Amino acid sequence: MLEDVPDDVRDDVRTLVLHAKNGCSESFGTLYDRYVDLVYRYIYFRVGSHQLAEDLTSETFLRALRRIADFTWQGRDFGAWLVTIARNLVTDHFKSGRYRLEIPTGEVIDVPLDGSHIPENAVVTAIINDRVLRAVRDLNPEQQECVVLRFLHGLSLAETALIMGKKSGAIKALQFRAVRALARALKHDLA
Repeated sequence: MLEDVPDDVRDDVRTLVLHAKNGCSESFGTLYDRYVDLVYRYIYFRVGSHQLAEDLTSETFLRALRRIADFTWQGRDFGAWLVTIARNLVTDHFKSGRYRLEIPTGEVIDVPLDGSHIPENAVVTAIINDRVLRAVRDLNPEQQECVVLRFLHGLSLAETALIMGKKSGAIKALQFRAVRALARALKHDLA
């Protein structure tokens, strides 16, 4: 992700981080605006609840604000650092007793059941997306995380390796196995 970013944007992020480290709340607010969608999508895919994803996203940025003075550039994007914080929060959430296997009804049914107001193509796309997401959720946790970071968030191998605490070669192998497992799971859907 960082190597795909133009130099002027990368320098802009570095400047914002430097100002935020020096106590500039406006700079931190700009960083929040730039990365909140990335963090929220990462968390939402992991927890499956909008309300919980919003809570954990808020906590991610609160922790980032508290720890911004400790942030150092290690060849990765500021967004990767935020996703690492989010990853740890999600892990803590699932390890705690607060986690229950229930999904609020309102989140299961976002649209009327008859689907009459949705164009046919949108319905087909929604069905395909749902099937792919279910297949990703059936992967083991490491494969899930690798697929989410690499393909949903567009992180590089190096950034994914940093977040997951692995070497780039291990991420390549993990990604390969995950894609093969997805191909097998979706074989009938892709035919």
